Amino acid sequence: MVTNNQNPAQYEWGPFPFGDGDRILDIRYDEVFKAVFTKDTSASRGALSDLISALIGRTVAVETIAANEPPIDDLRQRYVRFDVVCKTKKGELINVEMSFNPNSDEQVRLEYHVARLFVGQDIHGKDKKYDDLKETYQITILAKEKFFSDKNLTHNFLYYDPDARVSLEGRTRIITVELVKTRPIVDKPVEEMTNAELWAVFFQYLTDEKKRDKIIEIINHEEGIAMAVETLGTFTKNEIDYIRQTSLIKSELDWRSRMADAEEKGRSEGLIEGRNEEKLENARRMKADNMPVSQISKYTGLSAEIIAQL
Repeated sequence: MVTNNQNPAQYEWGPFPFGDGDRILDIRYDEVFKAVFTKDTSASRGALSDLISALIGRTVAVETIAANEPPIDDLRQRYVRFDVVCKTKKGELINVEMSFNPNSDEQVRLEYHVARLFVGQDIHGKDKKYDDLKETYQITILAKEKFFSDKNLTHNFLYYDPDARVSLEGRTRIITVELVKTRPIVDKPVEEMTNAELWAVFFQYLTDEKKRDKIIEIINHEEGIAMAVETLGTFTKNEIDYIRQTSLIKSELDWRSRMADAEEKGRSEGLIEGRNEEKLENARRMKADNMPVSQISKYTGLSAEIIAQL
């Protein structure tokens, strides 16, 4: 733990848990994201409530959480995602996820999961009716991809008649956040940022030492983000080791899945280049997590010489 005077900006909510040069776990990796927002603490629960409120546009309070965590040794799983499924005190159902490497059919997948969450509600029984169905949200934060060609950081999808310009006013919504669109936002004064922008900049630049002052300023401005940082700073060595091991296994799963899809679709030279870049990206990530070179080589197929150059 460091004291406030070790950083150029002051952290008002308590000692900033990371000193200059300290390596911070990248919250954009979905296993870290899940760990921060599903801890059984008031800070973790408060951070999740604040994040959801910022993206939905109204205050919500999370009551229960069900974290999606498949067995980490089940290598038959494909496209493992660490979603955070939660229910608010008013009964709304919300699925929140950080998507570091989204699928090519991401938009359809989002529609599928919000529909599944919605129809999973129990309205059986003579005293039940359709109006008992609660609002349902699929919130996806896209870490590396730009899915929509406009400059909007967030999108809010509802059932809508584009010809008559009439909304169905349904109870399912898909909300997306594209972190790559924070570049023109990060240099704005913090006071001029929306809550959604504050969270997006925090996610995108938390590990960027050049933006450390800006991140601390954001933490000071937004209590929910301060709670997320507090939670991140309390991870034990065992928890960090578990996160890193899960990251390694997930990287292998992602790589195997993408290779299988590539073979099924019969893509050739252009995809081969993409495969190599995928291997390099996975190797960089494993190396950053201090994985042994022998393990990195085993899971990526890259030589020790190439890994040493990353």
